[in-house]
Amino acid sequence: MKYCVIIPTYNNDKTLEAIISEVIKITKDIIIVNDGSTDNTSLILQKFSALKIISYKPNKGKGFAIKKGFEAAVADGFNYAITIDSDGQHFPSDISNFINKINEEPDSLIVGSRTLDPARISKGSSFANRFSNFWFRFLTGIKLQDTQTGFRLYPLDQINGMRFFTNKYEFELEILVRSAWKGIKIVSVPIRVYYPPKAERVSHFRPFKDFARISLLNIVFVLIAILYIKPFSFIKYINKENIREFFNKHILLTRDSNLKIALAVALGIFTGILPIWGFQLLLAIALAHVFKLSKFVTSVAANISIPPNIPILLYLSYLTGGIVMGTGSKIRFSRDLSLKSFENDFLQYVIGSIVLAIVLSIVTGVISFIILKLVRKKRAVTK
Repeated sequence: MKYCVIIPTYNNDKTLEAIISEVIKITKDIIIVNDGSTDNTSLILQKFSALKIISYKPNKGKGFAIKKGFEAAVADGFNYAITIDSDGQHFPSDISNFINKINEEPDSLIVGSRTLDPARISKGSSFANRFSNFWFRFLTGIKLQDTQTGFRLYPLDQINGMRFFTNKYEFELEILVRSAWKGIKIVSVPIRVYYPPKAERVSHFRPFKDFARISLLNIVFVLIAILYIKPFSFIKYINKENIREFFNKHILLTRDSNLKIALAVALGIFTGILPIWGFQLLLAIALAHVFKLSKFVTSVAANISIPPNIPILLYLSYLTGGIVMGTGSKIRFSRDLSLKSFENDFLQYVIGSIVLAIVLSIVTGVISFIILKLVRKKRAVTK
């Protein structure tokens, strides 16, 4: 294992020297990224001769600084990079926690998990962390207690070649989510945190601007997850072995009756076609829980609305709406792009999708029930 410590810094001259002095006791492989500091940072860095220093102006953001550190670390042949903030909130001695963990979990991305004291942390920071944790779990299915800490260990071989698009604080969310989507294992280790008195706190986090950027990134990630990541993950999951296992466990060998299985299929088809894109799966699982049907069967059936089915369902919904509303069964290519024409077309789609959902759910439910009757009866006779 060959690792280095990257310290991105911007106007933290009051705490930077102490952080470097502590880190250098652990390793001499340190990369300092001076992100356009305008204070005494340059003078402090002159006191240390063994450091690799990257400096530039103007300030370009924490994400940009970390990426520059990654580039230098990869060029120097390091396998891992530990990032630590220079504001004095982290304890460099906790680096050993990351080293011990990576020996147990090679090639993992390790996130420091702070014990956040509600009495000392601001309500805004507490909310931001819970907000970030929720969306990270929604996007990746991974539960982390602290997604906002800058104290992390990155597996450079695994992330090398990934192109990141953000440069500010939101970069730390982007790299977490995209690493999870790439299949990199993400784990956490406990770390300590120091809360300086309010008079001594130095933070460059801009509550409105940076939170808005993080929120916008979450919106983009949600769209990507709904339209690409989750559908293709499901498609990748469906192979011959998994299909066989699914039918044996949830269809043939389950204790559920034929009627309950057929109803679960029908419910999944119904919710999967409803015009509530992004919430179809959530509604399917919730209704399956209410009606005590198989959540797994329901969720599998609800995946009817994944590529390449999406344009087909949109087309059929629109045509069905035209038949129901008496406007015809053909799509009208009108040059009238008024709000009124959009409302009419959208209403036709919504009505059509609801009717289509009802019809297809009934049809698939009945067909599923008949097939189950035959297959499970034949299996019983064979036994």
